[in-house]
This record gives sequence, structure tokens and C-alpha cells, in this order.
Amino acid sequence: MNQLQVKEPAFQHSPTLKTVFMIEEVLKKSGELLSVAEIKRRLPRQVMHQTLLQVLDYLQLSGKILIGTKGALWVHTERKELESLIKRGTEI
Repeated sequence: MNQLQVKEPAFQHSPTLKTVFMIEEVLKKSGELLSVAEIKRRLPRQVMHQTLLQVLDYLQLSGKILIGTKGALWVHTERKELESLIKRGTEI
């Protein structure tokens, strides 16, 4: 009899919360479009390429960054900033 052999998926490394915050901080402070290579250069410590891509995917899915062909851009507005923009805005 032939038995099916089920292969378990390879272990995938998950980034730590500290790594996610570190990458968020670099993108927030830059205020400009950054390539993946530039993000790596600005990080205070080295991060594996796959880990960086995983964090960037998460940040894009959560609506904090936009990723284009030239790099990533921080777009999330903190609630404090949003409230001040609302106060200055015109009601429609």
C-alpha cells in the first residue's frame, strides 16, 4: 500500500515586537519614501531581509505604510494629530 507523506511546512521566523517598533520608528522619522535598502541602512541593528519584508507587509496591511515600486512611505496619522486637523477643518 502506498502511504501519503505529509510534509510539514518549514519553520518560519516571526519578527519580535521590538523589531516591528524599530522599523516603524525609522519609517515615521524619515518623512520620505525609503527603499528597502535604505531602511536597512537606517536601522540601529541588522534585520534579516525576509524579516524586514514580513514587517513591511504587516505595516501595509494595517494601513500604516504604502509600498510602491520605489519604496515605502509612512502614512498613518496619530490620533493627536488627527484631532488637531479635525478642529482646524471645515464642517460640511
